[in-house]
Parts: sequence; structure tokens; C-alpha cells
Amino acid sequence: MECPHLSSSVCIAPDSAKFPNGSPSSWCCSVCRSNKSPWVCLTCSSVHCGRYVNGHAKKHYEDAQIPLLNHKRSEKQEKAQHTVCMDCSSYSTYCYRCDDFVVNDTKLGLVQKVREHLQNLENSAFTADRHRKRKLLENSSLNSKLLKVNGSTTAICATGLRNLGNTCFMNAILQSLRSLVEEFRKTLCALWQGSQTAFSPESLFYVVWKIMPNFRGYQQQDAHEFMRYLLDHLHLELQGGFNGVSRSAILQEKSTLSASNKCCINGASTVVTAIFGGILQNEVNCLICGTESRKFDPFLDLSLDIPSQFRSKRSKNQENGPVCSLRDCLRSFTDLEELDETELYMCHKCKKKQKSTKKFWIQKLPKALCLHLKRFHWTAYLRNKVDTYVQFPLRGLDMKCYLLEPENSGPDSCLYDLAAVVVHHGSGVGSGHYTAYAVHEGRWFHFNDSTVTVTDEETVGKAKAYILFYVERQARAGAEKL
Repeated sequence: MECPHLSSSVCIAPDSAKFPNGSPSSWCCSVCRSNKSPWVCLTCSSVHCGRYVNGHAKKHYEDAQIPLLNHKRSEKQEKAQHTVCMDCSSYSTYCYRCDDFVVNDTKLGLVQKVREHLQNLENSAFTADRHRKRKLLENSSLNSKLLKVNGSTTAICATGLRNLGNTCFMNAILQSLRSLVEEFRKTLCALWQGSQTAFSPESLFYVVWKIMPNFRGYQQQDAHEFMRYLLDHLHLELQGGFNGVSRSAILQEKSTLSASNKCCINGASTVVTAIFGGILQNEVNCLICGTESRKFDPFLDLSLDIPSQFRSKRSKNQENGPVCSLRDCLRSFTDLEELDETELYMCHKCKKKQKSTKKFWIQKLPKALCLHLKRFHWTAYLRNKVDTYVQFPLRGLDMKCYLLEPENSGPDSCLYDLAAVVVHHGSGVGSGHYTAYAVHEGRWFHFNDSTVTVTDEETVGKAKAYILFYVERQARAGAEKL
């Protein structure tokens, strides 16, 4: 929200010598000495714990208001109200008078300057710590490094994304995707440089707020919905140019791609459709006269139902039933289906709505196949989560049997290997937490906002996937360069 109290509350110098030593994310509350969720007052630079610890940051604000209520406000008191604080971990700014997070800044940009100074302090502390760890590990082999990382030490060659206030839905998607434009490009480049333990995607976050009003605020959002909005907006930007750069210049490196390798959406092809674009054939048959209707639909991802027979919860005393697999979900998506009364087909021959059947075929597979498992569904009053475990392959997902013309595909062109998994933890779409697993140079990493750890294939395979990203096997080498 736009806060009107910044000019009277943000009074500290951006490079204030009053700040404590060490990394801001580990500063201690001046009252209870807790180092969990430290918040710094932007009026006096004092550090207190946030509302989910002991709430001393809020008490600091409330105590500062007492003389203002009991006595006539002096000019000095009017200017210093201790109203605005900054979270030292996420660098998000909060105003206690507005009781909300703040997105604007002072005319001199003091909030951003403080934010950048805290980030520099954090990076300096992490760099010093990294040098110390490297000296300890420089004589160790790669396996010993991995063993230490699996023992909860932060991964050396990957960077996390700070949570800016319920932004794990965004972080999990960004940590799963590796390609695309400007702020997005900067963020994704930072993920694999390993030069810092955590990167704050604030610039991208504010761009998201600007162009996608649905995602403004700090409430939890749906990661799949965010991914679709993000890809759609990137696709539109690439069609018309970005920051004055023509589309032809942006796509210069992709000029070798032939038209047959691109999937057009809204009449145009971009890097987005070249990577994620596929084509479905939708066949509808009238059960009365037998008329068949065919339509080709481009897609950037496929949303798959978890079959109803796998959704029932089993008690501890019941034997385990069959395990739902990704193939079961794909088969349910492509199997012949009779449309119900609410989806009657307008038959052009019968000239009225008739009972009909529907079937999907995949006419063209994408380079990167994104599969979304529909874990959230509406009941009478609530949107519930399907918590069923879905077994998925880490290598060799064969999509040939779902193709319209499988005989025209090469022997390996339909094989896909897993590149990333987004997982939703919790019970509701508006709550819970998102994390992501992603593979890089043969190693699997677990991204939990700013925390990145190396993990193993067995752990990845046990995850209750929400979104799966697969890369075409013969295209993997090229995809790594994007």
C-alpha cells in the first residue's frame, strides 16, 4: 500500500553507524535478545523482534506514541514517530499506523537506500563466512562437500530467494524456471552464480505488482496461477519489444528456430512459446448424429486431474491401495470422456446442444513440458486440497502414446527428464508454503525461499508434486544454455 507516514518516520541515515555489527538477518532484539525475525526502526535504527516472536517492535512503536497522546506535540515529536520498520531478513517495510506493508518510498528514496545498505551488510557477512568455509573445505573432495551440505550446511553453488512476505509462491516458480527477460533474467542469473547465499527479488516483485494487480499485497497466492500470468505477460512483452528493444533484437539468438518448431499463441511466436509451447487437438463427437469437430489449441502447460479413485483418505488400519502415478493422471486427461449435462455440445448439424464425447490428443510436444496437478478443488463452501501422493519418473517420461501421430516422432523425441518440482505444503491454496526442487549439473537442490540445500533423488521422488517441469531429452543440452 501507499503509506503517507514515511516522511515523518524515516529519519535514519542509510549508512547509519548506529546499526549493530554482523549480518542484519541475525541481529538481536534489544529487549529479549532473540535473533528471530529482527525488525529495525527507520526512525532511530533500534532493533526489536517482530510480531511473530515477542512483538517488541510493535511495543517500541506503541511506547513512542504515549507522550504524543498525553502532551502537546512538539515539532520534534511530530517529525519522529517510530512508525515504520523494516524486516531485516526480507527487507519488506511495515507501517504500524497503517497496519500494512509499504510499497512506496520517500522523495529522496531513503527506504530503498536503507534496504540496499542492509543487503550489502548481509552480503559482506555471508562472503566472509563463505571464505571461511571454503578454506575449511578446499582440501575436501566433491563427495565430502555434498555430505556436509546434506548435513544441513548451505549449498555452495546455488542462491536462494528471500521471502518478501508470503512470496514463496513466486520464489518456487522462479527457482523452477531458467530462461526469459530483464528483471526476470537478472533474478534467474543470480540463482546459479552462488556469489551470495540469498538474493532479494524486490525489483521483480514490484514489477509483478505493477503489471499483475491480482498479485498485489502480501497474502499467499497460487503458484500455478502466478506461473501462467508470468509466462503470458512475458510472451506479450516479447511480441512488442521490451524497454525500447525490438522483438527482432530480443529474439536474435533464437533466429535459427524454424517456424515449425514454434507454437503460436495470439498469432505470434516468442521464446516463451518456443520453450513451453505445445499444441492439443480437441475432438468432440456428437452422440446423436456422429458429427465430429476438431480444434487445435496451443498450450504452455497441461492441468491434470488426480483421478477420483485415488482421492479417498485411508485410515491407518486399512491396507494401502494402489499408488496414483503420473501416467494415471495423463491417461485421465487424454481418455475419451462423455460430457455431462452442463457441457452439452452445440452440434452444427443437429442445430442444437447434444450429448457428446470429448478426447484430447497432443499434436505437438514442447521442449519443456509443464504438468500441473489439480490439487485444489471447490466443494460447496471451501476450496479443498487433494493431498494424494502422485508417483512421477525422474527420467524417461514417455509421451509417445499421447501423441496424435506417434509414427512421425523420432525414437527419443518423446522422452522427458525431470528438471524441477514445485511442492505446496499445507492444506489450503490461500495458506501453507511453497518450495521447489531443481536439478543443476546433475545435482538436485531444494529451494526453500532463502535456504538452499543439496538433496538426493530419493527425496525428490517422494515429494507430493504440485507442478512438474520436464525437459525433452534431446533438447536438454540446448535448454541448459537458455
